[in-house]
Amino acid sequence: MKKFFALLLALVLALSLVACGNNEAPVDDPTVGGEEGSDVVSALYAQVDEALSAQLGNIAAPTGNEKIGAVIISLTNPFWANMKACYEAAAQKLGVTIDVQTGTTEGDTQSQLDTLMTMADMGYDLIIVSPIDGTNLIPGIVKCNENGVKVINLGPGVNVEALTEAGGHLDGKITVNFAEQGQTVAKDMIARLPEGGKVAILQGLAGAGQSEGRTAGATEVFTATEGIELVASVPCDWDATKAYDTTKDIITENPDLKGIFACNDVMALAATEALAAEGVEGVLIYGVDFTADARAAIKEGTMTGSMSYSSVKYTEAALKMACAMIAGTEYAEPIYLPLTLASVDNVNELDAWN
Repeated sequence: MKKFFALLLALVLALSLVACGNNEAPVDDPTVGGEEGSDVVSALYAQVDEALSAQLGNIAAPTGNEKIGAVIISLTNPFWANMKACYEAAAQKLGVTIDVQTGTTEGDTQSQLDTLMTMADMGYDLIIVSPIDGTNLIPGIVKCNENGVKVINLGPGVNVEALTEAGGHLDGKITVNFAEQGQTVAKDMIARLPEGGKVAILQGLAGAGQSEGRTAGATEVFTATEGIELVASVPCDWDATKAYDTTKDIITENPDLKGIFACNDVMALAATEALAAEGVEGVLIYGVDFTADARAAIKEGTMTGSMSYSSVKYTEAALKMACAMIAGTEYAEPIYLPLTLASVDNVNELDAWN
């Protein structure tokens, strides 16, 4: 079913007849474009709504008395800064309140845990958590369980086995298929390399679910494809400087490199800078998150593509799920958000997409 939704979205893009405007949605205004963007984006939003509605079921209108918190990863990453803005916009749209908190930096697992531990005592009905890695928020989730605070895991996965061993549980999960993101990028890259060639992966933080999934998905496709050689797969911790230096090292050892898949846009953009500094052209570069800077780079042709999903729809669905759970609805299975690949082929049709 998840693959069906992904294929359906791809079909919408392939069959789209109209491109529209250049109102790029900035990080601080997630409503730009919105439901009134291009025909392509409107069609994509409609498909996402349909897919999410089928999974969420009929949801009663929020009472307005729900007290919801969210713990995200870091405001130093444009994707999560945008997610915070989208959470707040979705809460206003639905008539509920949300308090979005975060740790200090993208790799500060203890700071993020401290934030959740504090929030667990603040009387929230439900807290949505997006952990830095699979285990760092487990003590905070257990504390929420003990205090009767429901917990939804959004995005990067909590290690459920470790959580169970610690005596805790999740009440719900909403996410994307990270392995499918990597597979989709790898397949698109390979399609642009008819003669094959050498490729590399810039991983994120070791142990982070989104990095592990994206890396595994891309690796699976690369290694199964005749003529494609995966010459490097290096953890860069979501860090631009590490990605820059690693890219230079990879291109020095492999001057005939044909493609790089970075597990987020921050690292992909750093890779483009490293290649430019070395005077290297013609390397396909993909990221994930479709941030504003990545959008511009794809339009300029310095990046080839970025895996995307609608942060507007992601946060709105998470809040609808939260309100339903507060009212007593249970979700035994994860809710999956459909995926879209933004590339040099369709980026001009996605100006209103957020």
